[in-house]
Amino acid sequence: MNQFTKEIILASGNKGKLREFGQILESLPCILKPMSEMGIPEPEETGRTFEENALLKARAASEYTNLPAIADDSGLSVDCLDGAPGIHSARYAGLQASDQQNVDKLLKDLKGFDQSSRTAKFHCVIILIRHSDDDQPLIFSGSWEGEIATTPSGKNGFGYDPVFYLPKYLCTAAELKPEEKNKISHRAKALEQFKATLQHTNILSALST
Repeated sequence: MNQFTKEIILASGNKGKLREFGQILESLPCILKPMSEMGIPEPEETGRTFEENALLKARAASEYTNLPAIADDSGLSVDCLDGAPGIHSARYAGLQASDQQNVDKLLKDLKGFDQSSRTAKFHCVIILIRHSDDDQPLIFSGSWEGEIATTPSGKNGFGYDPVFYLPKYLCTAAELKPEEKNKISHRAKALEQFKATLQHTNILSALST
């Protein structure tokens, strides 16, 4: 790592998120180190919003390593379910639920709703902190509108992607190629804001090496 390359802890253990972060941010002069490589335990997500949970994860990773940290908290909100699963998206079917179990529960809860009622939105909040006591975290957010399909389709992506239908593209998020998804998704939008900030400010120079 040269003097111009910064090391940042990526406070996530989700393999799908790690892959997307790496693909979208590959051009930046920084090295993202997954928290799993550092032996960092995942904190309990006790926040009431995506922003609170992202900040909680970033602070935990930064405190453990004494390095800057970036964290993501994201989820799916379905209009006819009053915004559920929301911040509980990753554990909608239980604390140790798999992606398939979460999708199955969602489809069960939506049984009986016609397609026009199944509108939904993915949300993503990304937070960068320079140190664990940083009281001015950088916050970026993005959203992605779609509908919930009646049956899963597609092998790409992760989470709820197989049932997140995109009328404009006539397919689910899981049927998009990764490079397509990484241009239009909620996470892509938030990370593009993050990239623009790092590329047009001196934030990187203020981070620890």
